[in-house]
Amino acid sequence: MTVYKRILLILAITYYNLAGAADDRISRNQYIETWKTEAISQMGAYGIPASITLAQGILESGDGNSRLAKQGNNHFGIKCHNWTGKTIHKDDDKKNECFRKYESARQSFQDHSEFLSKRGRYSFLFDLKPNDYKGWARGLKTAGYATNPKYATLLITLIEKNNLQQYDNMVLPINNHSNTSNSFLFAGLSKPQTSKHSIYIHNNNIKYIKVKSKDTFYKISKEFGMHLGQIYKYNDLSDKNFIKEGDIIYLQPKRKKAKVESHKVKENETLQGISQLYGIKLKSICKKNKLEAETILQQGQILELR
Repeated sequence: MTVYKRILLILAITYYNLAGAADDRISRNQYIETWKTEAISQMGAYGIPASITLAQGILESGDGNSRLAKQGNNHFGIKCHNWTGKTIHKDDDKKNECFRKYESARQSFQDHSEFLSKRGRYSFLFDLKPNDYKGWARGLKTAGYATNPKYATLLITLIEKNNLQQYDNMVLPINNHSNTSNSFLFAGLSKPQTSKHSIYIHNNNIKYIKVKSKDTFYKISKEFGMHLGQIYKYNDLSDKNFIKEGDIIYLQPKRKKAKVESHKVKENETLQGISQLYGIKLKSICKKNKLEAETILQQGQILELR
């Protein structure tokens, strides 16, 4: 084969590979259509705006076309961080950095939700209104999710240009002003069971229910179409705790401060119980009073709540 023919052959192969790569790419609209339902589902389970999840997926994965997304099913650029699963490496802020590799892209969406909800530096985001995508975008930048100084602006622009905020509204609770609403209804998801509980509004503006006989955390989470982790998180509880008839279970995050200035501790009261009583986060009470969550309170002790 002559040199000229070899060059033509190389050019033909290169063109074929490039054309094949181009054909394999998906558009932004295709990405949104493919993953909008999953983003809505994750919002229903964890409270992260669907618009934020989609915008981060678009930005971090190049509309699902990046090497991390295609070879590692990693749509959010999450690095290893004590990860024990499979990994994939690429240059980022440093050369050959370690990123998480997933069995499926859906697993990546799930891990993204858990990554944000289980790390303290992102906890303040869950105090925002569920459709405050601008607050979330700015908060992610502040918390250090990405090093790009324009990260928040990029997310907000993606959301508004592609009308991603419409998917947040599909997850917001209906009958907002009723204390007898039977459930939260999530568009695109299966309808939750008919509620056995009335929904009340705490004076700190938080939806809650009262525990009935034979209730469990799992039954409550299923009834309201929530993730079990949300129930624990919103109520400063864990799977080691028990509930009894008459307990308050919040269906939304508690606040950073109460409506009253202080509380005088009664016999056998706990910090967690007081946080439930006033609809204030346990960590907020601890911070205001310089206490640990396990601190045993003294009768007559005064706790600051604002």
